[in-house]
Amino acid sequence: MSKYTNFLGLGIAGNFALHLDQAGEAEDFKDIITEDEAAPKGMFPFYLPNSNPFAKEILSTYPLSSDTIKLPNKDVNVQAEPEVGLICNLEYENGKLSKIIPTFFGAYNDCSIRIAGAKKISDKKNWGKFSKGISDSLFEIDKFADGGVMDKFSIASFLCRDGEVHAYGENVELNGYSYFYDKLISWILNQINTQKDFGPLEDLSKYILACKNPTQAIISIGATRYTTYGENTFLNVGDEVVIVVYNHDLCSLDEVISSIKNSSFDNLKMSVLSQKVI
Repeated sequence: MSKYTNFLGLGIAGNFALHLDQAGEAEDFKDIITEDEAAPKGMFPFYLPNSNPFAKEILSTYPLSSDTIKLPNKDVNVQAEPEVGLICNLEYENGKLSKIIPTFFGAYNDCSIRIAGAKKISDKKNWGKFSKGISDSLFEIDKFADGGVMDKFSIASFLCRDGEVHAYGENVELNGYSYFYDKLISWILNQINTQKDFGPLEDLSKYILACKNPTQAIISIGATRYTTYGENTFLNVGDEVVIVVYNHDLCSLDEVISSIKNSSFDNLKMSVLSQKVI
């Protein structure tokens, strides 16, 4: 999957209640002050198109795959992070990001290393090729607002291991995100333009300028909560991670699980990201 090599890659931390606690990352953000308690904690880069003199070199390595997760070549724990990914158009005014327009959405895996004491969030996010995932089957967004198509969708995730399918993340509706729709877009726009290099966060506006103001981006909007199994289970070679963003008006969770067991998915009803762990 190379179709997004010219896209800016950004993620959001802390946009679903309790996820940071489950991931053992709440302490990293103890000094980050937000406008309200429910607000996300910040944003991070996972991919910067073109070489960037201000960022770590690894962030210029294209990490996305629609079928594979490659574990790091070191002894660390890795967890899948089930998320919704947004394909967005970006517009600028006087060299500053002025507009974000979500156009498509689908299943995304913000796969992450679990290490204590990392200086930046991005240190856990991109360790090379095949360290992230996005479905090759996305849905078009009619409007990123109440009453739009995304009202009808939920996200669920699973880990297939030793012939069994385990619920990995909770099954939740997309509007369960703390910040969503206009509130989310306004927050992202402000965060990109104002976030400074502080604590686990980085100066995104400087990175974007160095990338020559990309006009398209993938923005992952935050990981959902884990099930008890997911919270306590790290990825092993041979596992399969399956993240499904599905139209809950057209199919049930039981149908989603049946589709996983049969390896047969209806792309009119669900965006599926299925990745083998190697």
